[in-house]
Amino acid sequence: MAITRVYVQMRKRITAIPGQVLRIKDVARLLADGEEKALEDLPVFRYDQDLGNLAVVDLMDVLAVLRRTNEGIRVESVGLTHTIIEMKKDRKVPVLLYVCLVWLLLFIGSGLAIMNFHTDVSMRDVHQRIYYLMTGMNNSHPLIMQIPYSFGIGLGMLLFFNHLFNRKFNEEPSPLELEVFLYQENMDQYVIDHEKTKKNGKGAPDGRDP
Repeated sequence: MAITRVYVQMRKRITAIPGQVLRIKDVARLLADGEEKALEDLPVFRYDQDLGNLAVVDLMDVLAVLRRTNEGIRVESVGLTHTIIEMKKDRKVPVLLYVCLVWLLLFIGSGLAIMNFHTDVSMRDVHQRIYYLMTGMNNSHPLIMQIPYSFGIGLGMLLFFNHLFNRKFNEEPSPLELEVFLYQENMDQYVIDHEKTKKNGKGAPDGRDP
């Protein structure tokens, strides 16, 4: 081949079925002056059942395949250097009973958390004190303050989490979405490090990242 320089960008995460032979185009994007089609179909990895639910293909695996095809090829890495392979599973429809039980558990738990917080800070006494300062009268149940305050808690939670069922109020990510994103990033990094350790334990070839 006349190709001397190839730009490689590894995909972040893909899905595969056990026994599937993954080609370079499955795990990475190539740019090689219009000649990438000749390289994209080269097999690079076989995803077997005994590898578990997750596996990792790194840039060195792709580089080894490309160098076997053309020893004079020069690879330029862009972005990620690893691709996580996840076993493709059939999506199961959640059982309505389980959904209801989880919803009930979350509802009761969040309600108790809010009530315990208000008990700890003596919110009832605070409302009574504010009512007295504003009206000059004592009232053990200042509903004129408690009812708007209760609605305000619900509205504040909607605005904070930026969600009402499947509807978002703006394009900014909610705190929950950020936490899920950070959790996924940490999980991906752990999988990459864990798989690299397993490969090194089995005797990685010279030149592989430690």
